[in-house]
Amino acid sequence: MDLITSPPSNPKTHHCFPLHRTFNRPGRPVLGFRPLPQSSKVLNFVHYDSKQSQPNKFLTSTKLFSHLLTNSNRTVPTISTNAALSEATEPEAETEPGKYRRILLSDVIVKRPRNVFMGREWNLRDMATAGVVLAMHLLSLFAPFQFNWGAFWVAVALYVVTGLFGITLSYHRNLSHKSFKLPKWLEYLFAYCAVQALQGSPIDWVSTHRYHHQFCDSERDPHSPIEGFWCSHISWLFDTNSVAERCGGSNNAGDLEKQPFYQLIQKTYIAHPIALGVLLYAMGGFPFLVWGMGVRIIWVYHITWLVNSACHVWGKQAWNTCDLSRNNWWVALLAFGEGWHNNHHAFEYSARHGLNWWQLDMTWYVVKFLQAIGLATDVKLPTEAHKQRMALN
Repeated sequence: MDLITSPPSNPKTHHCFPLHRTFNRPGRPVLGFRPLPQSSKVLNFVHYDSKQSQPNKFLTSTKLFSHLLTNSNRTVPTISTNAALSEATEPEAETEPGKYRRILLSDVIVKRPRNVFMGREWNLRDMATAGVVLAMHLLSLFAPFQFNWGAFWVAVALYVVTGLFGITLSYHRNLSHKSFKLPKWLEYLFAYCAVQALQGSPIDWVSTHRYHHQFCDSERDPHSPIEGFWCSHISWLFDTNSVAERCGGSNNAGDLEKQPFYQLIQKTYIAHPIALGVLLYAMGGFPFLVWGMGVRIIWVYHITWLVNSACHVWGKQAWNTCDLSRNNWWVALLAFGEGWHNNHHAFEYSARHGLNWWQLDMTWYVVKFLQAIGLATDVKLPTEAHKQRMALN
């Protein structure tokens, strides 16, 4: 997975194609696409080679577009690793511009609304996933009636353990992007913390996230707001076959699949959060269960999901990532630095997401501490040359 785990050693020239968002050029089609509403913006999408993670140049001149339009019937070499390229070069069905729906307080347009609840057959995994999410939300409704300070601080502690050490440090930066290396005992410990977040096994979580970066904000992205805000936030989870149908199986996480520890977790996954729930009940009764499982789990759920939804809808872009990723400060505060999402999409391999001194990134501070005491090695950071190539200006 060189595409998402390391910076390229031999960068090449790439082409950006307009997609998903349009800007204020009324009546002017781009690459033969229908004109979109005047109030929209244009975003140029870049095509990445499978062996690199950064573009060198962005060719967006009118001469290039004229050449593409006048030579559209000629056969040209293509690379198939990025769905954004195939989407940009294949005409879409005609749709009235007025039928596009803009997400509230954003310039993102929902081009392919997706309803996972109706018009399809639900399988057992779909129903089990929806059942778990619903059960955690229902359990949390007891929180006002089961409050005590012990239960509250258990929830806070588990929020840090499962959210910071588990999801953001382990599942995301360590396992998905290989931004740094840890001793195996520590890698497995942090991964086990993430298992208790009830967001899926390491293999499944990492595989889906890698596909998100490979097909970001295209029709093959597992979760993108171009299919609707709530679809990117939560409802995509309930169509458990969609990732395999769009992208393929978990073969992109082969580095994890061949390790016995992750194989074991994959087979016994659901037993571990259940065991934690039993332990919490034994320690503090129903209040510990409500706060330590219900409240804490849905809190970490929605913070993680906001990175998928809000950070592709609201915020600012500092880098030409050719997708919808944004830097969102309030998500960064809640998600231990994950809200600096445009930074992350620009430099996927980077262990640091808050690239400026004022961009709070708690996960990076933990990685830096682990590096200082010799536990984190091969810590990857973007070079100044790479930053200059990716800068919007």
